[in-house]
Amino acid sequence: MKHFHSLTLAAAAACCLAITSPAQGAASRVTVEAPAGVASGTLEAGVNVFKGLPYALPPVGAARWTPTRPMPRWSGDRDASAFGPACVQNKSGPWNIYANDPKAMSEDCLTLNIWTPANAAKAPVMVWIHGGSLAAGYSHEAIYDGAKMAEQGIVVVSINYRVGVLGYLAHPGLSAESPLEISGNYGLLDQIEALRWVQRNIAAFGGDPSNVTIAGESAGGLSVMYLMAAPAARGLFAKAIAQSAYMVTTPELKQSRFGLTPAEANGTALAAKLEAPDVAALRAMDAARLTKAAAAAGFAPFGVIDGQILPRQLAEVFDRGEQAPVPILAGFNSGEIRSLRFLAPPTPALSATYEKAIRDRYGDLAEDYLRLYPSRDMDSSILASTRDAIYGWTAERLVRKQAALGQPSFYYIFDHGFPAADEAGLHAFHGSELPYVFGTLSRTPPFWPKAPRTPAEARLSDAMVGYWTSFMHTGQPQAADAPDWAPYGSQRVFMAFQDGPRLSVNLFPGMYELHEAVVCRRRARGDLAWNWNVGIISPPLPEQTPACR
Repeated sequence: MKHFHSLTLAAAAACCLAITSPAQGAASRVTVEAPAGVASGTLEAGVNVFKGLPYALPPVGAARWTPTRPMPRWSGDRDASAFGPACVQNKSGPWNIYANDPKAMSEDCLTLNIWTPANAAKAPVMVWIHGGSLAAGYSHEAIYDGAKMAEQGIVVVSINYRVGVLGYLAHPGLSAESPLEISGNYGLLDQIEALRWVQRNIAAFGGDPSNVTIAGESAGGLSVMYLMAAPAARGLFAKAIAQSAYMVTTPELKQSRFGLTPAEANGTALAAKLEAPDVAALRAMDAARLTKAAAAAGFAPFGVIDGQILPRQLAEVFDRGEQAPVPILAGFNSGEIRSLRFLAPPTPALSATYEKAIRDRYGDLAEDYLRLYPSRDMDSSILASTRDAIYGWTAERLVRKQAALGQPSFYYIFDHGFPAADEAGLHAFHGSELPYVFGTLSRTPPFWPKAPRTPAEARLSDAMVGYWTSFMHTGQPQAADAPDWAPYGSQRVFMAFQDGPRLSVNLFPGMYELHEAVVCRRRARGDLAWNWNVGIISPPLPEQTPACR
């Protein structure tokens, strides 16, 4: 037996790790005693892996749509050699390149997985929050395998959280049950409880609870921003990474603001469509059927501005400097919308139609808009404007706002293509940076274009793994045989990941200013969202106000 890390438990027991010699052909067993209980994982190529550890009690039956309940210490030696089921979600359609449905789903899904370097002690920790529009996804997708990062000295934790209607339903009946008179945000509360579990337990696995980085892509990046804005998450992490995040308008619990229906009213309307007279009837419904019916009825999962878990709109939180004051690494992909074309408006047949629509909608900002997104290549301009309004503006806003708090802030664009992706018209598509960041180029989803097995691809991945993991270690992204990554700062420094990493300044001049002005005017008006209403489908832009100069 080898001592792994000492930790004082309530029972004053020492925490340790043991490695058991396997039978021929089997993996070595690795046992850890943590405050949560004893867990036995596996040693895989020098990395200790613990799968399917519960961090909260199952939110089933009467506990459906209740705040996350901490998992008490389990008894006995828990087998942590197999991943837990994904949270209940709808299956993907075959037309979706992101289709990668889990083999098992359950409401009893609040588990996490840990990859930790052998003999780790006080290692940096990354908590990974999967994407999937808050409606799908799961912690153990092969692309999220944490072994490569663990080889760089990182303890990687990936988490499940409630998604879809089971994770984000608000309803007056649920608010009436709450001591705080709120509802919704259950998936976010799961994420917060997972972070609390990490604080209590990760030292037993060799991690440093004072050096936790939260990270996520797409809806995971949105979740990172929610956590930065949530008072209950304060102090549970020390750094943040947001990949392709989107700072969109969020429904408020009881008020109609920015053109959005109140979250409770959305819940009431959904219950009526499902012919459920009350919360008890909703809880009696089969989880899979409920999830499918809710999506068919148009339910879209988002966080809820309830004044407690999420106190204000994200844009307002970051304007007021009320977000977590932590270093950040944030960016987006040049081809985000190439795989998400449903987010973009249709391309007009005539350039004159395009230009007139922009001038009618953007008024005094129309010339700036047409300079950035000209009519001579309308399809490219529509893809770029939609990308920038959603992802580009968000990424630059994050680094600007964290820099204003005096925090180290690092900005990137992923602009790398390879033959299969480029031939499919998917150059640097949404999510395509993930296998480079995790070092999992051979483990991408089944319908993704496949990157070639070449030294050049491996070098780019090694550089990105290096930058991301060094940021987790020290707050400064660095990589071997690659440029030093300077903070965003007054020069608006960014790293472009193309055939290799290239440092430059002032990405897309004027892009941030245009979209910031649009969002500012919509916010000042008070009844316009700043979600996906871009370009020729934008509502007419309000005139400039003193608040938006």
